[in-house]
Amino acid sequence: MNRRADPRVCVIGAGPCGLTTVKNLVAEGLVNTVCYDDGEAIGGNWVFTDNPGRVSVYESTHIISSKSYSDFEDFPMPVDYPDFPSHRQMLAYFQDYAAHFKLAPFIELRTRVERAIRRDDGRWSLRVSGPAGPRDEVFDHLLICTGHHREPYIPDYPGKFTGQVLHSRDFKRADPFRDQRVLVVGAGNSACDIAVDVARVAARSCLSMRRGQYLIPKIVFGRPIDVLFARAKRKLPRFLLQPILGALLRLSVGPYAKYGLQQPESGPLEMHPTLNSNILNALRHGTVTPRVGIERFDGNAVHFRDGTIETFDVLIYGTGFRISFPFLDKALVDWDPVRPPPLYLKMMHRAVPNLYFIGLFQPIGCIWRLADHQARIAALQIAGRLERPADIAARVDHEIKAPHWHFDVTPRHAVEVDYHDFRRELLAEFEGVRA
Repeated sequence: MNRRADPRVCVIGAGPCGLTTVKNLVAEGLVNTVCYDDGEAIGGNWVFTDNPGRVSVYESTHIISSKSYSDFEDFPMPVDYPDFPSHRQMLAYFQDYAAHFKLAPFIELRTRVERAIRRDDGRWSLRVSGPAGPRDEVFDHLLICTGHHREPYIPDYPGKFTGQVLHSRDFKRADPFRDQRVLVVGAGNSACDIAVDVARVAARSCLSMRRGQYLIPKIVFGRPIDVLFARAKRKLPRFLLQPILGALLRLSVGPYAKYGLQQPESGPLEMHPTLNSNILNALRHGTVTPRVGIERFDGNAVHFRDGTIETFDVLIYGTGFRISFPFLDKALVDWDPVRPPPLYLKMMHRAVPNLYFIGLFQPIGCIWRLADHQARIAALQIAGRLERPADIAARVDHEIKAPHWHFDVTPRHAVEVDYHDFRRELLAEFEGVRA
């Protein structure tokens, strides 16, 4: 596909990753840019809503990574923000970011991309539906910033649960579960947050984990854990990081058996941790009861793998999401769900040079900070100031074979990266920028 003098660029999604993508495109003079988002306001999932049909944070959400590693590097958070701001504070921050970089003229809200087809000439034909109805648009480049928190993943168990069933994406607040017996399934941040939140009002709150998981307090020795890890990463040789982190967790958390939990089988840097101080307190206080993995359902009764049987009114799956882009040809994104997507730097398609994925990764830390660097790489390539690697297929293969750590082969870890290693790789890409 020939490079056009004034390329037309489409960005899908106006969450944090979409906002930084528009910012970088406009900064490179690519003002023929349009960002579509089907929401009522910018901010993506950070726009809280009680609408069960729309994905959003829940009412009690606070960020997981500390503000030291959660603001954009060129736009600091307000100094009066706490270490772990609420979703309301984060949304205000993203709105201020959009206003500061004057992004509003490039964003069309309440507009959904129904399909995106790559034409024979290499350009993209999009069908979009907005307030005025459906229409077709043509673009030279497509940047997808919709993330990986869209299509719920729900595991399959024998039997049928006859109580209320929902996924964490449908959970908004704890009040509807007052005086209910609730089982939350999962070991991630959402599952633990929901179990703690529900425990305030429910008759009983249980948390089922199929295997051991690293539950890590947000604050250790008076400092956010991600700040401490960043310091350790700079000062310690790589081979010492895992054993020292393991020792730190044994010192600060103690044996997981004391919490009624199974011991993790992998190293602390080989599986995505759950950063959550509240769940540790809730388990020790008995407000949340731990359960092992589910064996089967029988009406309202849940049979667990250790032989325990308990009756519940509500089952909430906090089991994560599948990577899904329903508007794209499946042939373009027909990826193994438990393997890393075949994308260079988690963003460049090996066969389609004018298709980019921004923010399609999961670090131990903040996504959008690193997405900012991805977006700048894409903007520089589109503007003709940075060449797409000629050996991109080989680079993709190498990236898949040499992950930052030996992450577990599960859907949850398919897009896992080490925050600091990945940032270094992204910054190295700028070495080829032309003035």
